[in-house]
Amino acid sequence: MVQIPRLYPILDAGVLAARQISIEQFAGELASAGVSLLQYRDKVAAPQTVLANLQRIRSAAPGVSLLLNDRPDLARIGQCDGVHVGQTDLHPDDARRIAGAGKLIGVSTHTLGQFEAVVATEADYLAIGPIYATSTKQNPDPVTGLELLRQVRKLTRKPIVAIGGVTPERAPEVLDAGADSVAVISALVPSGPTVSALPLIEAFLRAVVG
Repeated sequence: MVQIPRLYPILDAGVLAARQISIEQFAGELASAGVSLLQYRDKVAAPQTVLANLQRIRSAAPGVSLLLNDRPDLARIGQCDGVHVGQTDLHPDDARRIAGAGKLIGVSTHTLGQFEAVVATEADYLAIGPIYATSTKQNPDPVTGLELLRQVRKLTRKPIVAIGGVTPERAPEVLDAGADSVAVISALVPSGPTVSALPLIEAFLRAVVG
């Protein structure tokens, strides 16, 4: 059984670009704060750009485990530590075959039925959400709330990652409801390039301890 850190930052290229923050700057601050795992997500860049950005993250955050969103093929080429797939991406078992043995495989779910369908797959961890309303996605899935999190906790011993609208204030109740980790995107990103992300990151790390 794998272990997922309690804080799971997602480095979203779109969010960083909108706030004019470089990939190196944000990845470096995550590493400086002690983050041990992060996911890189880029829904629009060409494959070669994604691969180049993976190397930029590696250089800025050496030693941090790096997962790629959506693309097991690019995760393998870019020597990532794993890949995270969604409901419209490859099946987790197919992602495993492409990414390679020993790689971390995660999968997103948004309903009880979706969660039940992937519990027995080769996914190492399962994400559920959005727990709360979120503005990160253009077309977000309906809010799942804490009750669904409590339901799915009974279905597996695999790590569960909760995502969507989680703040430092909400993180303890999310963990108490059964999540092993909270994934955070925009709430970790400062308002602009001259503002440090460290206070935001450290606030989340304090909230998930214990």
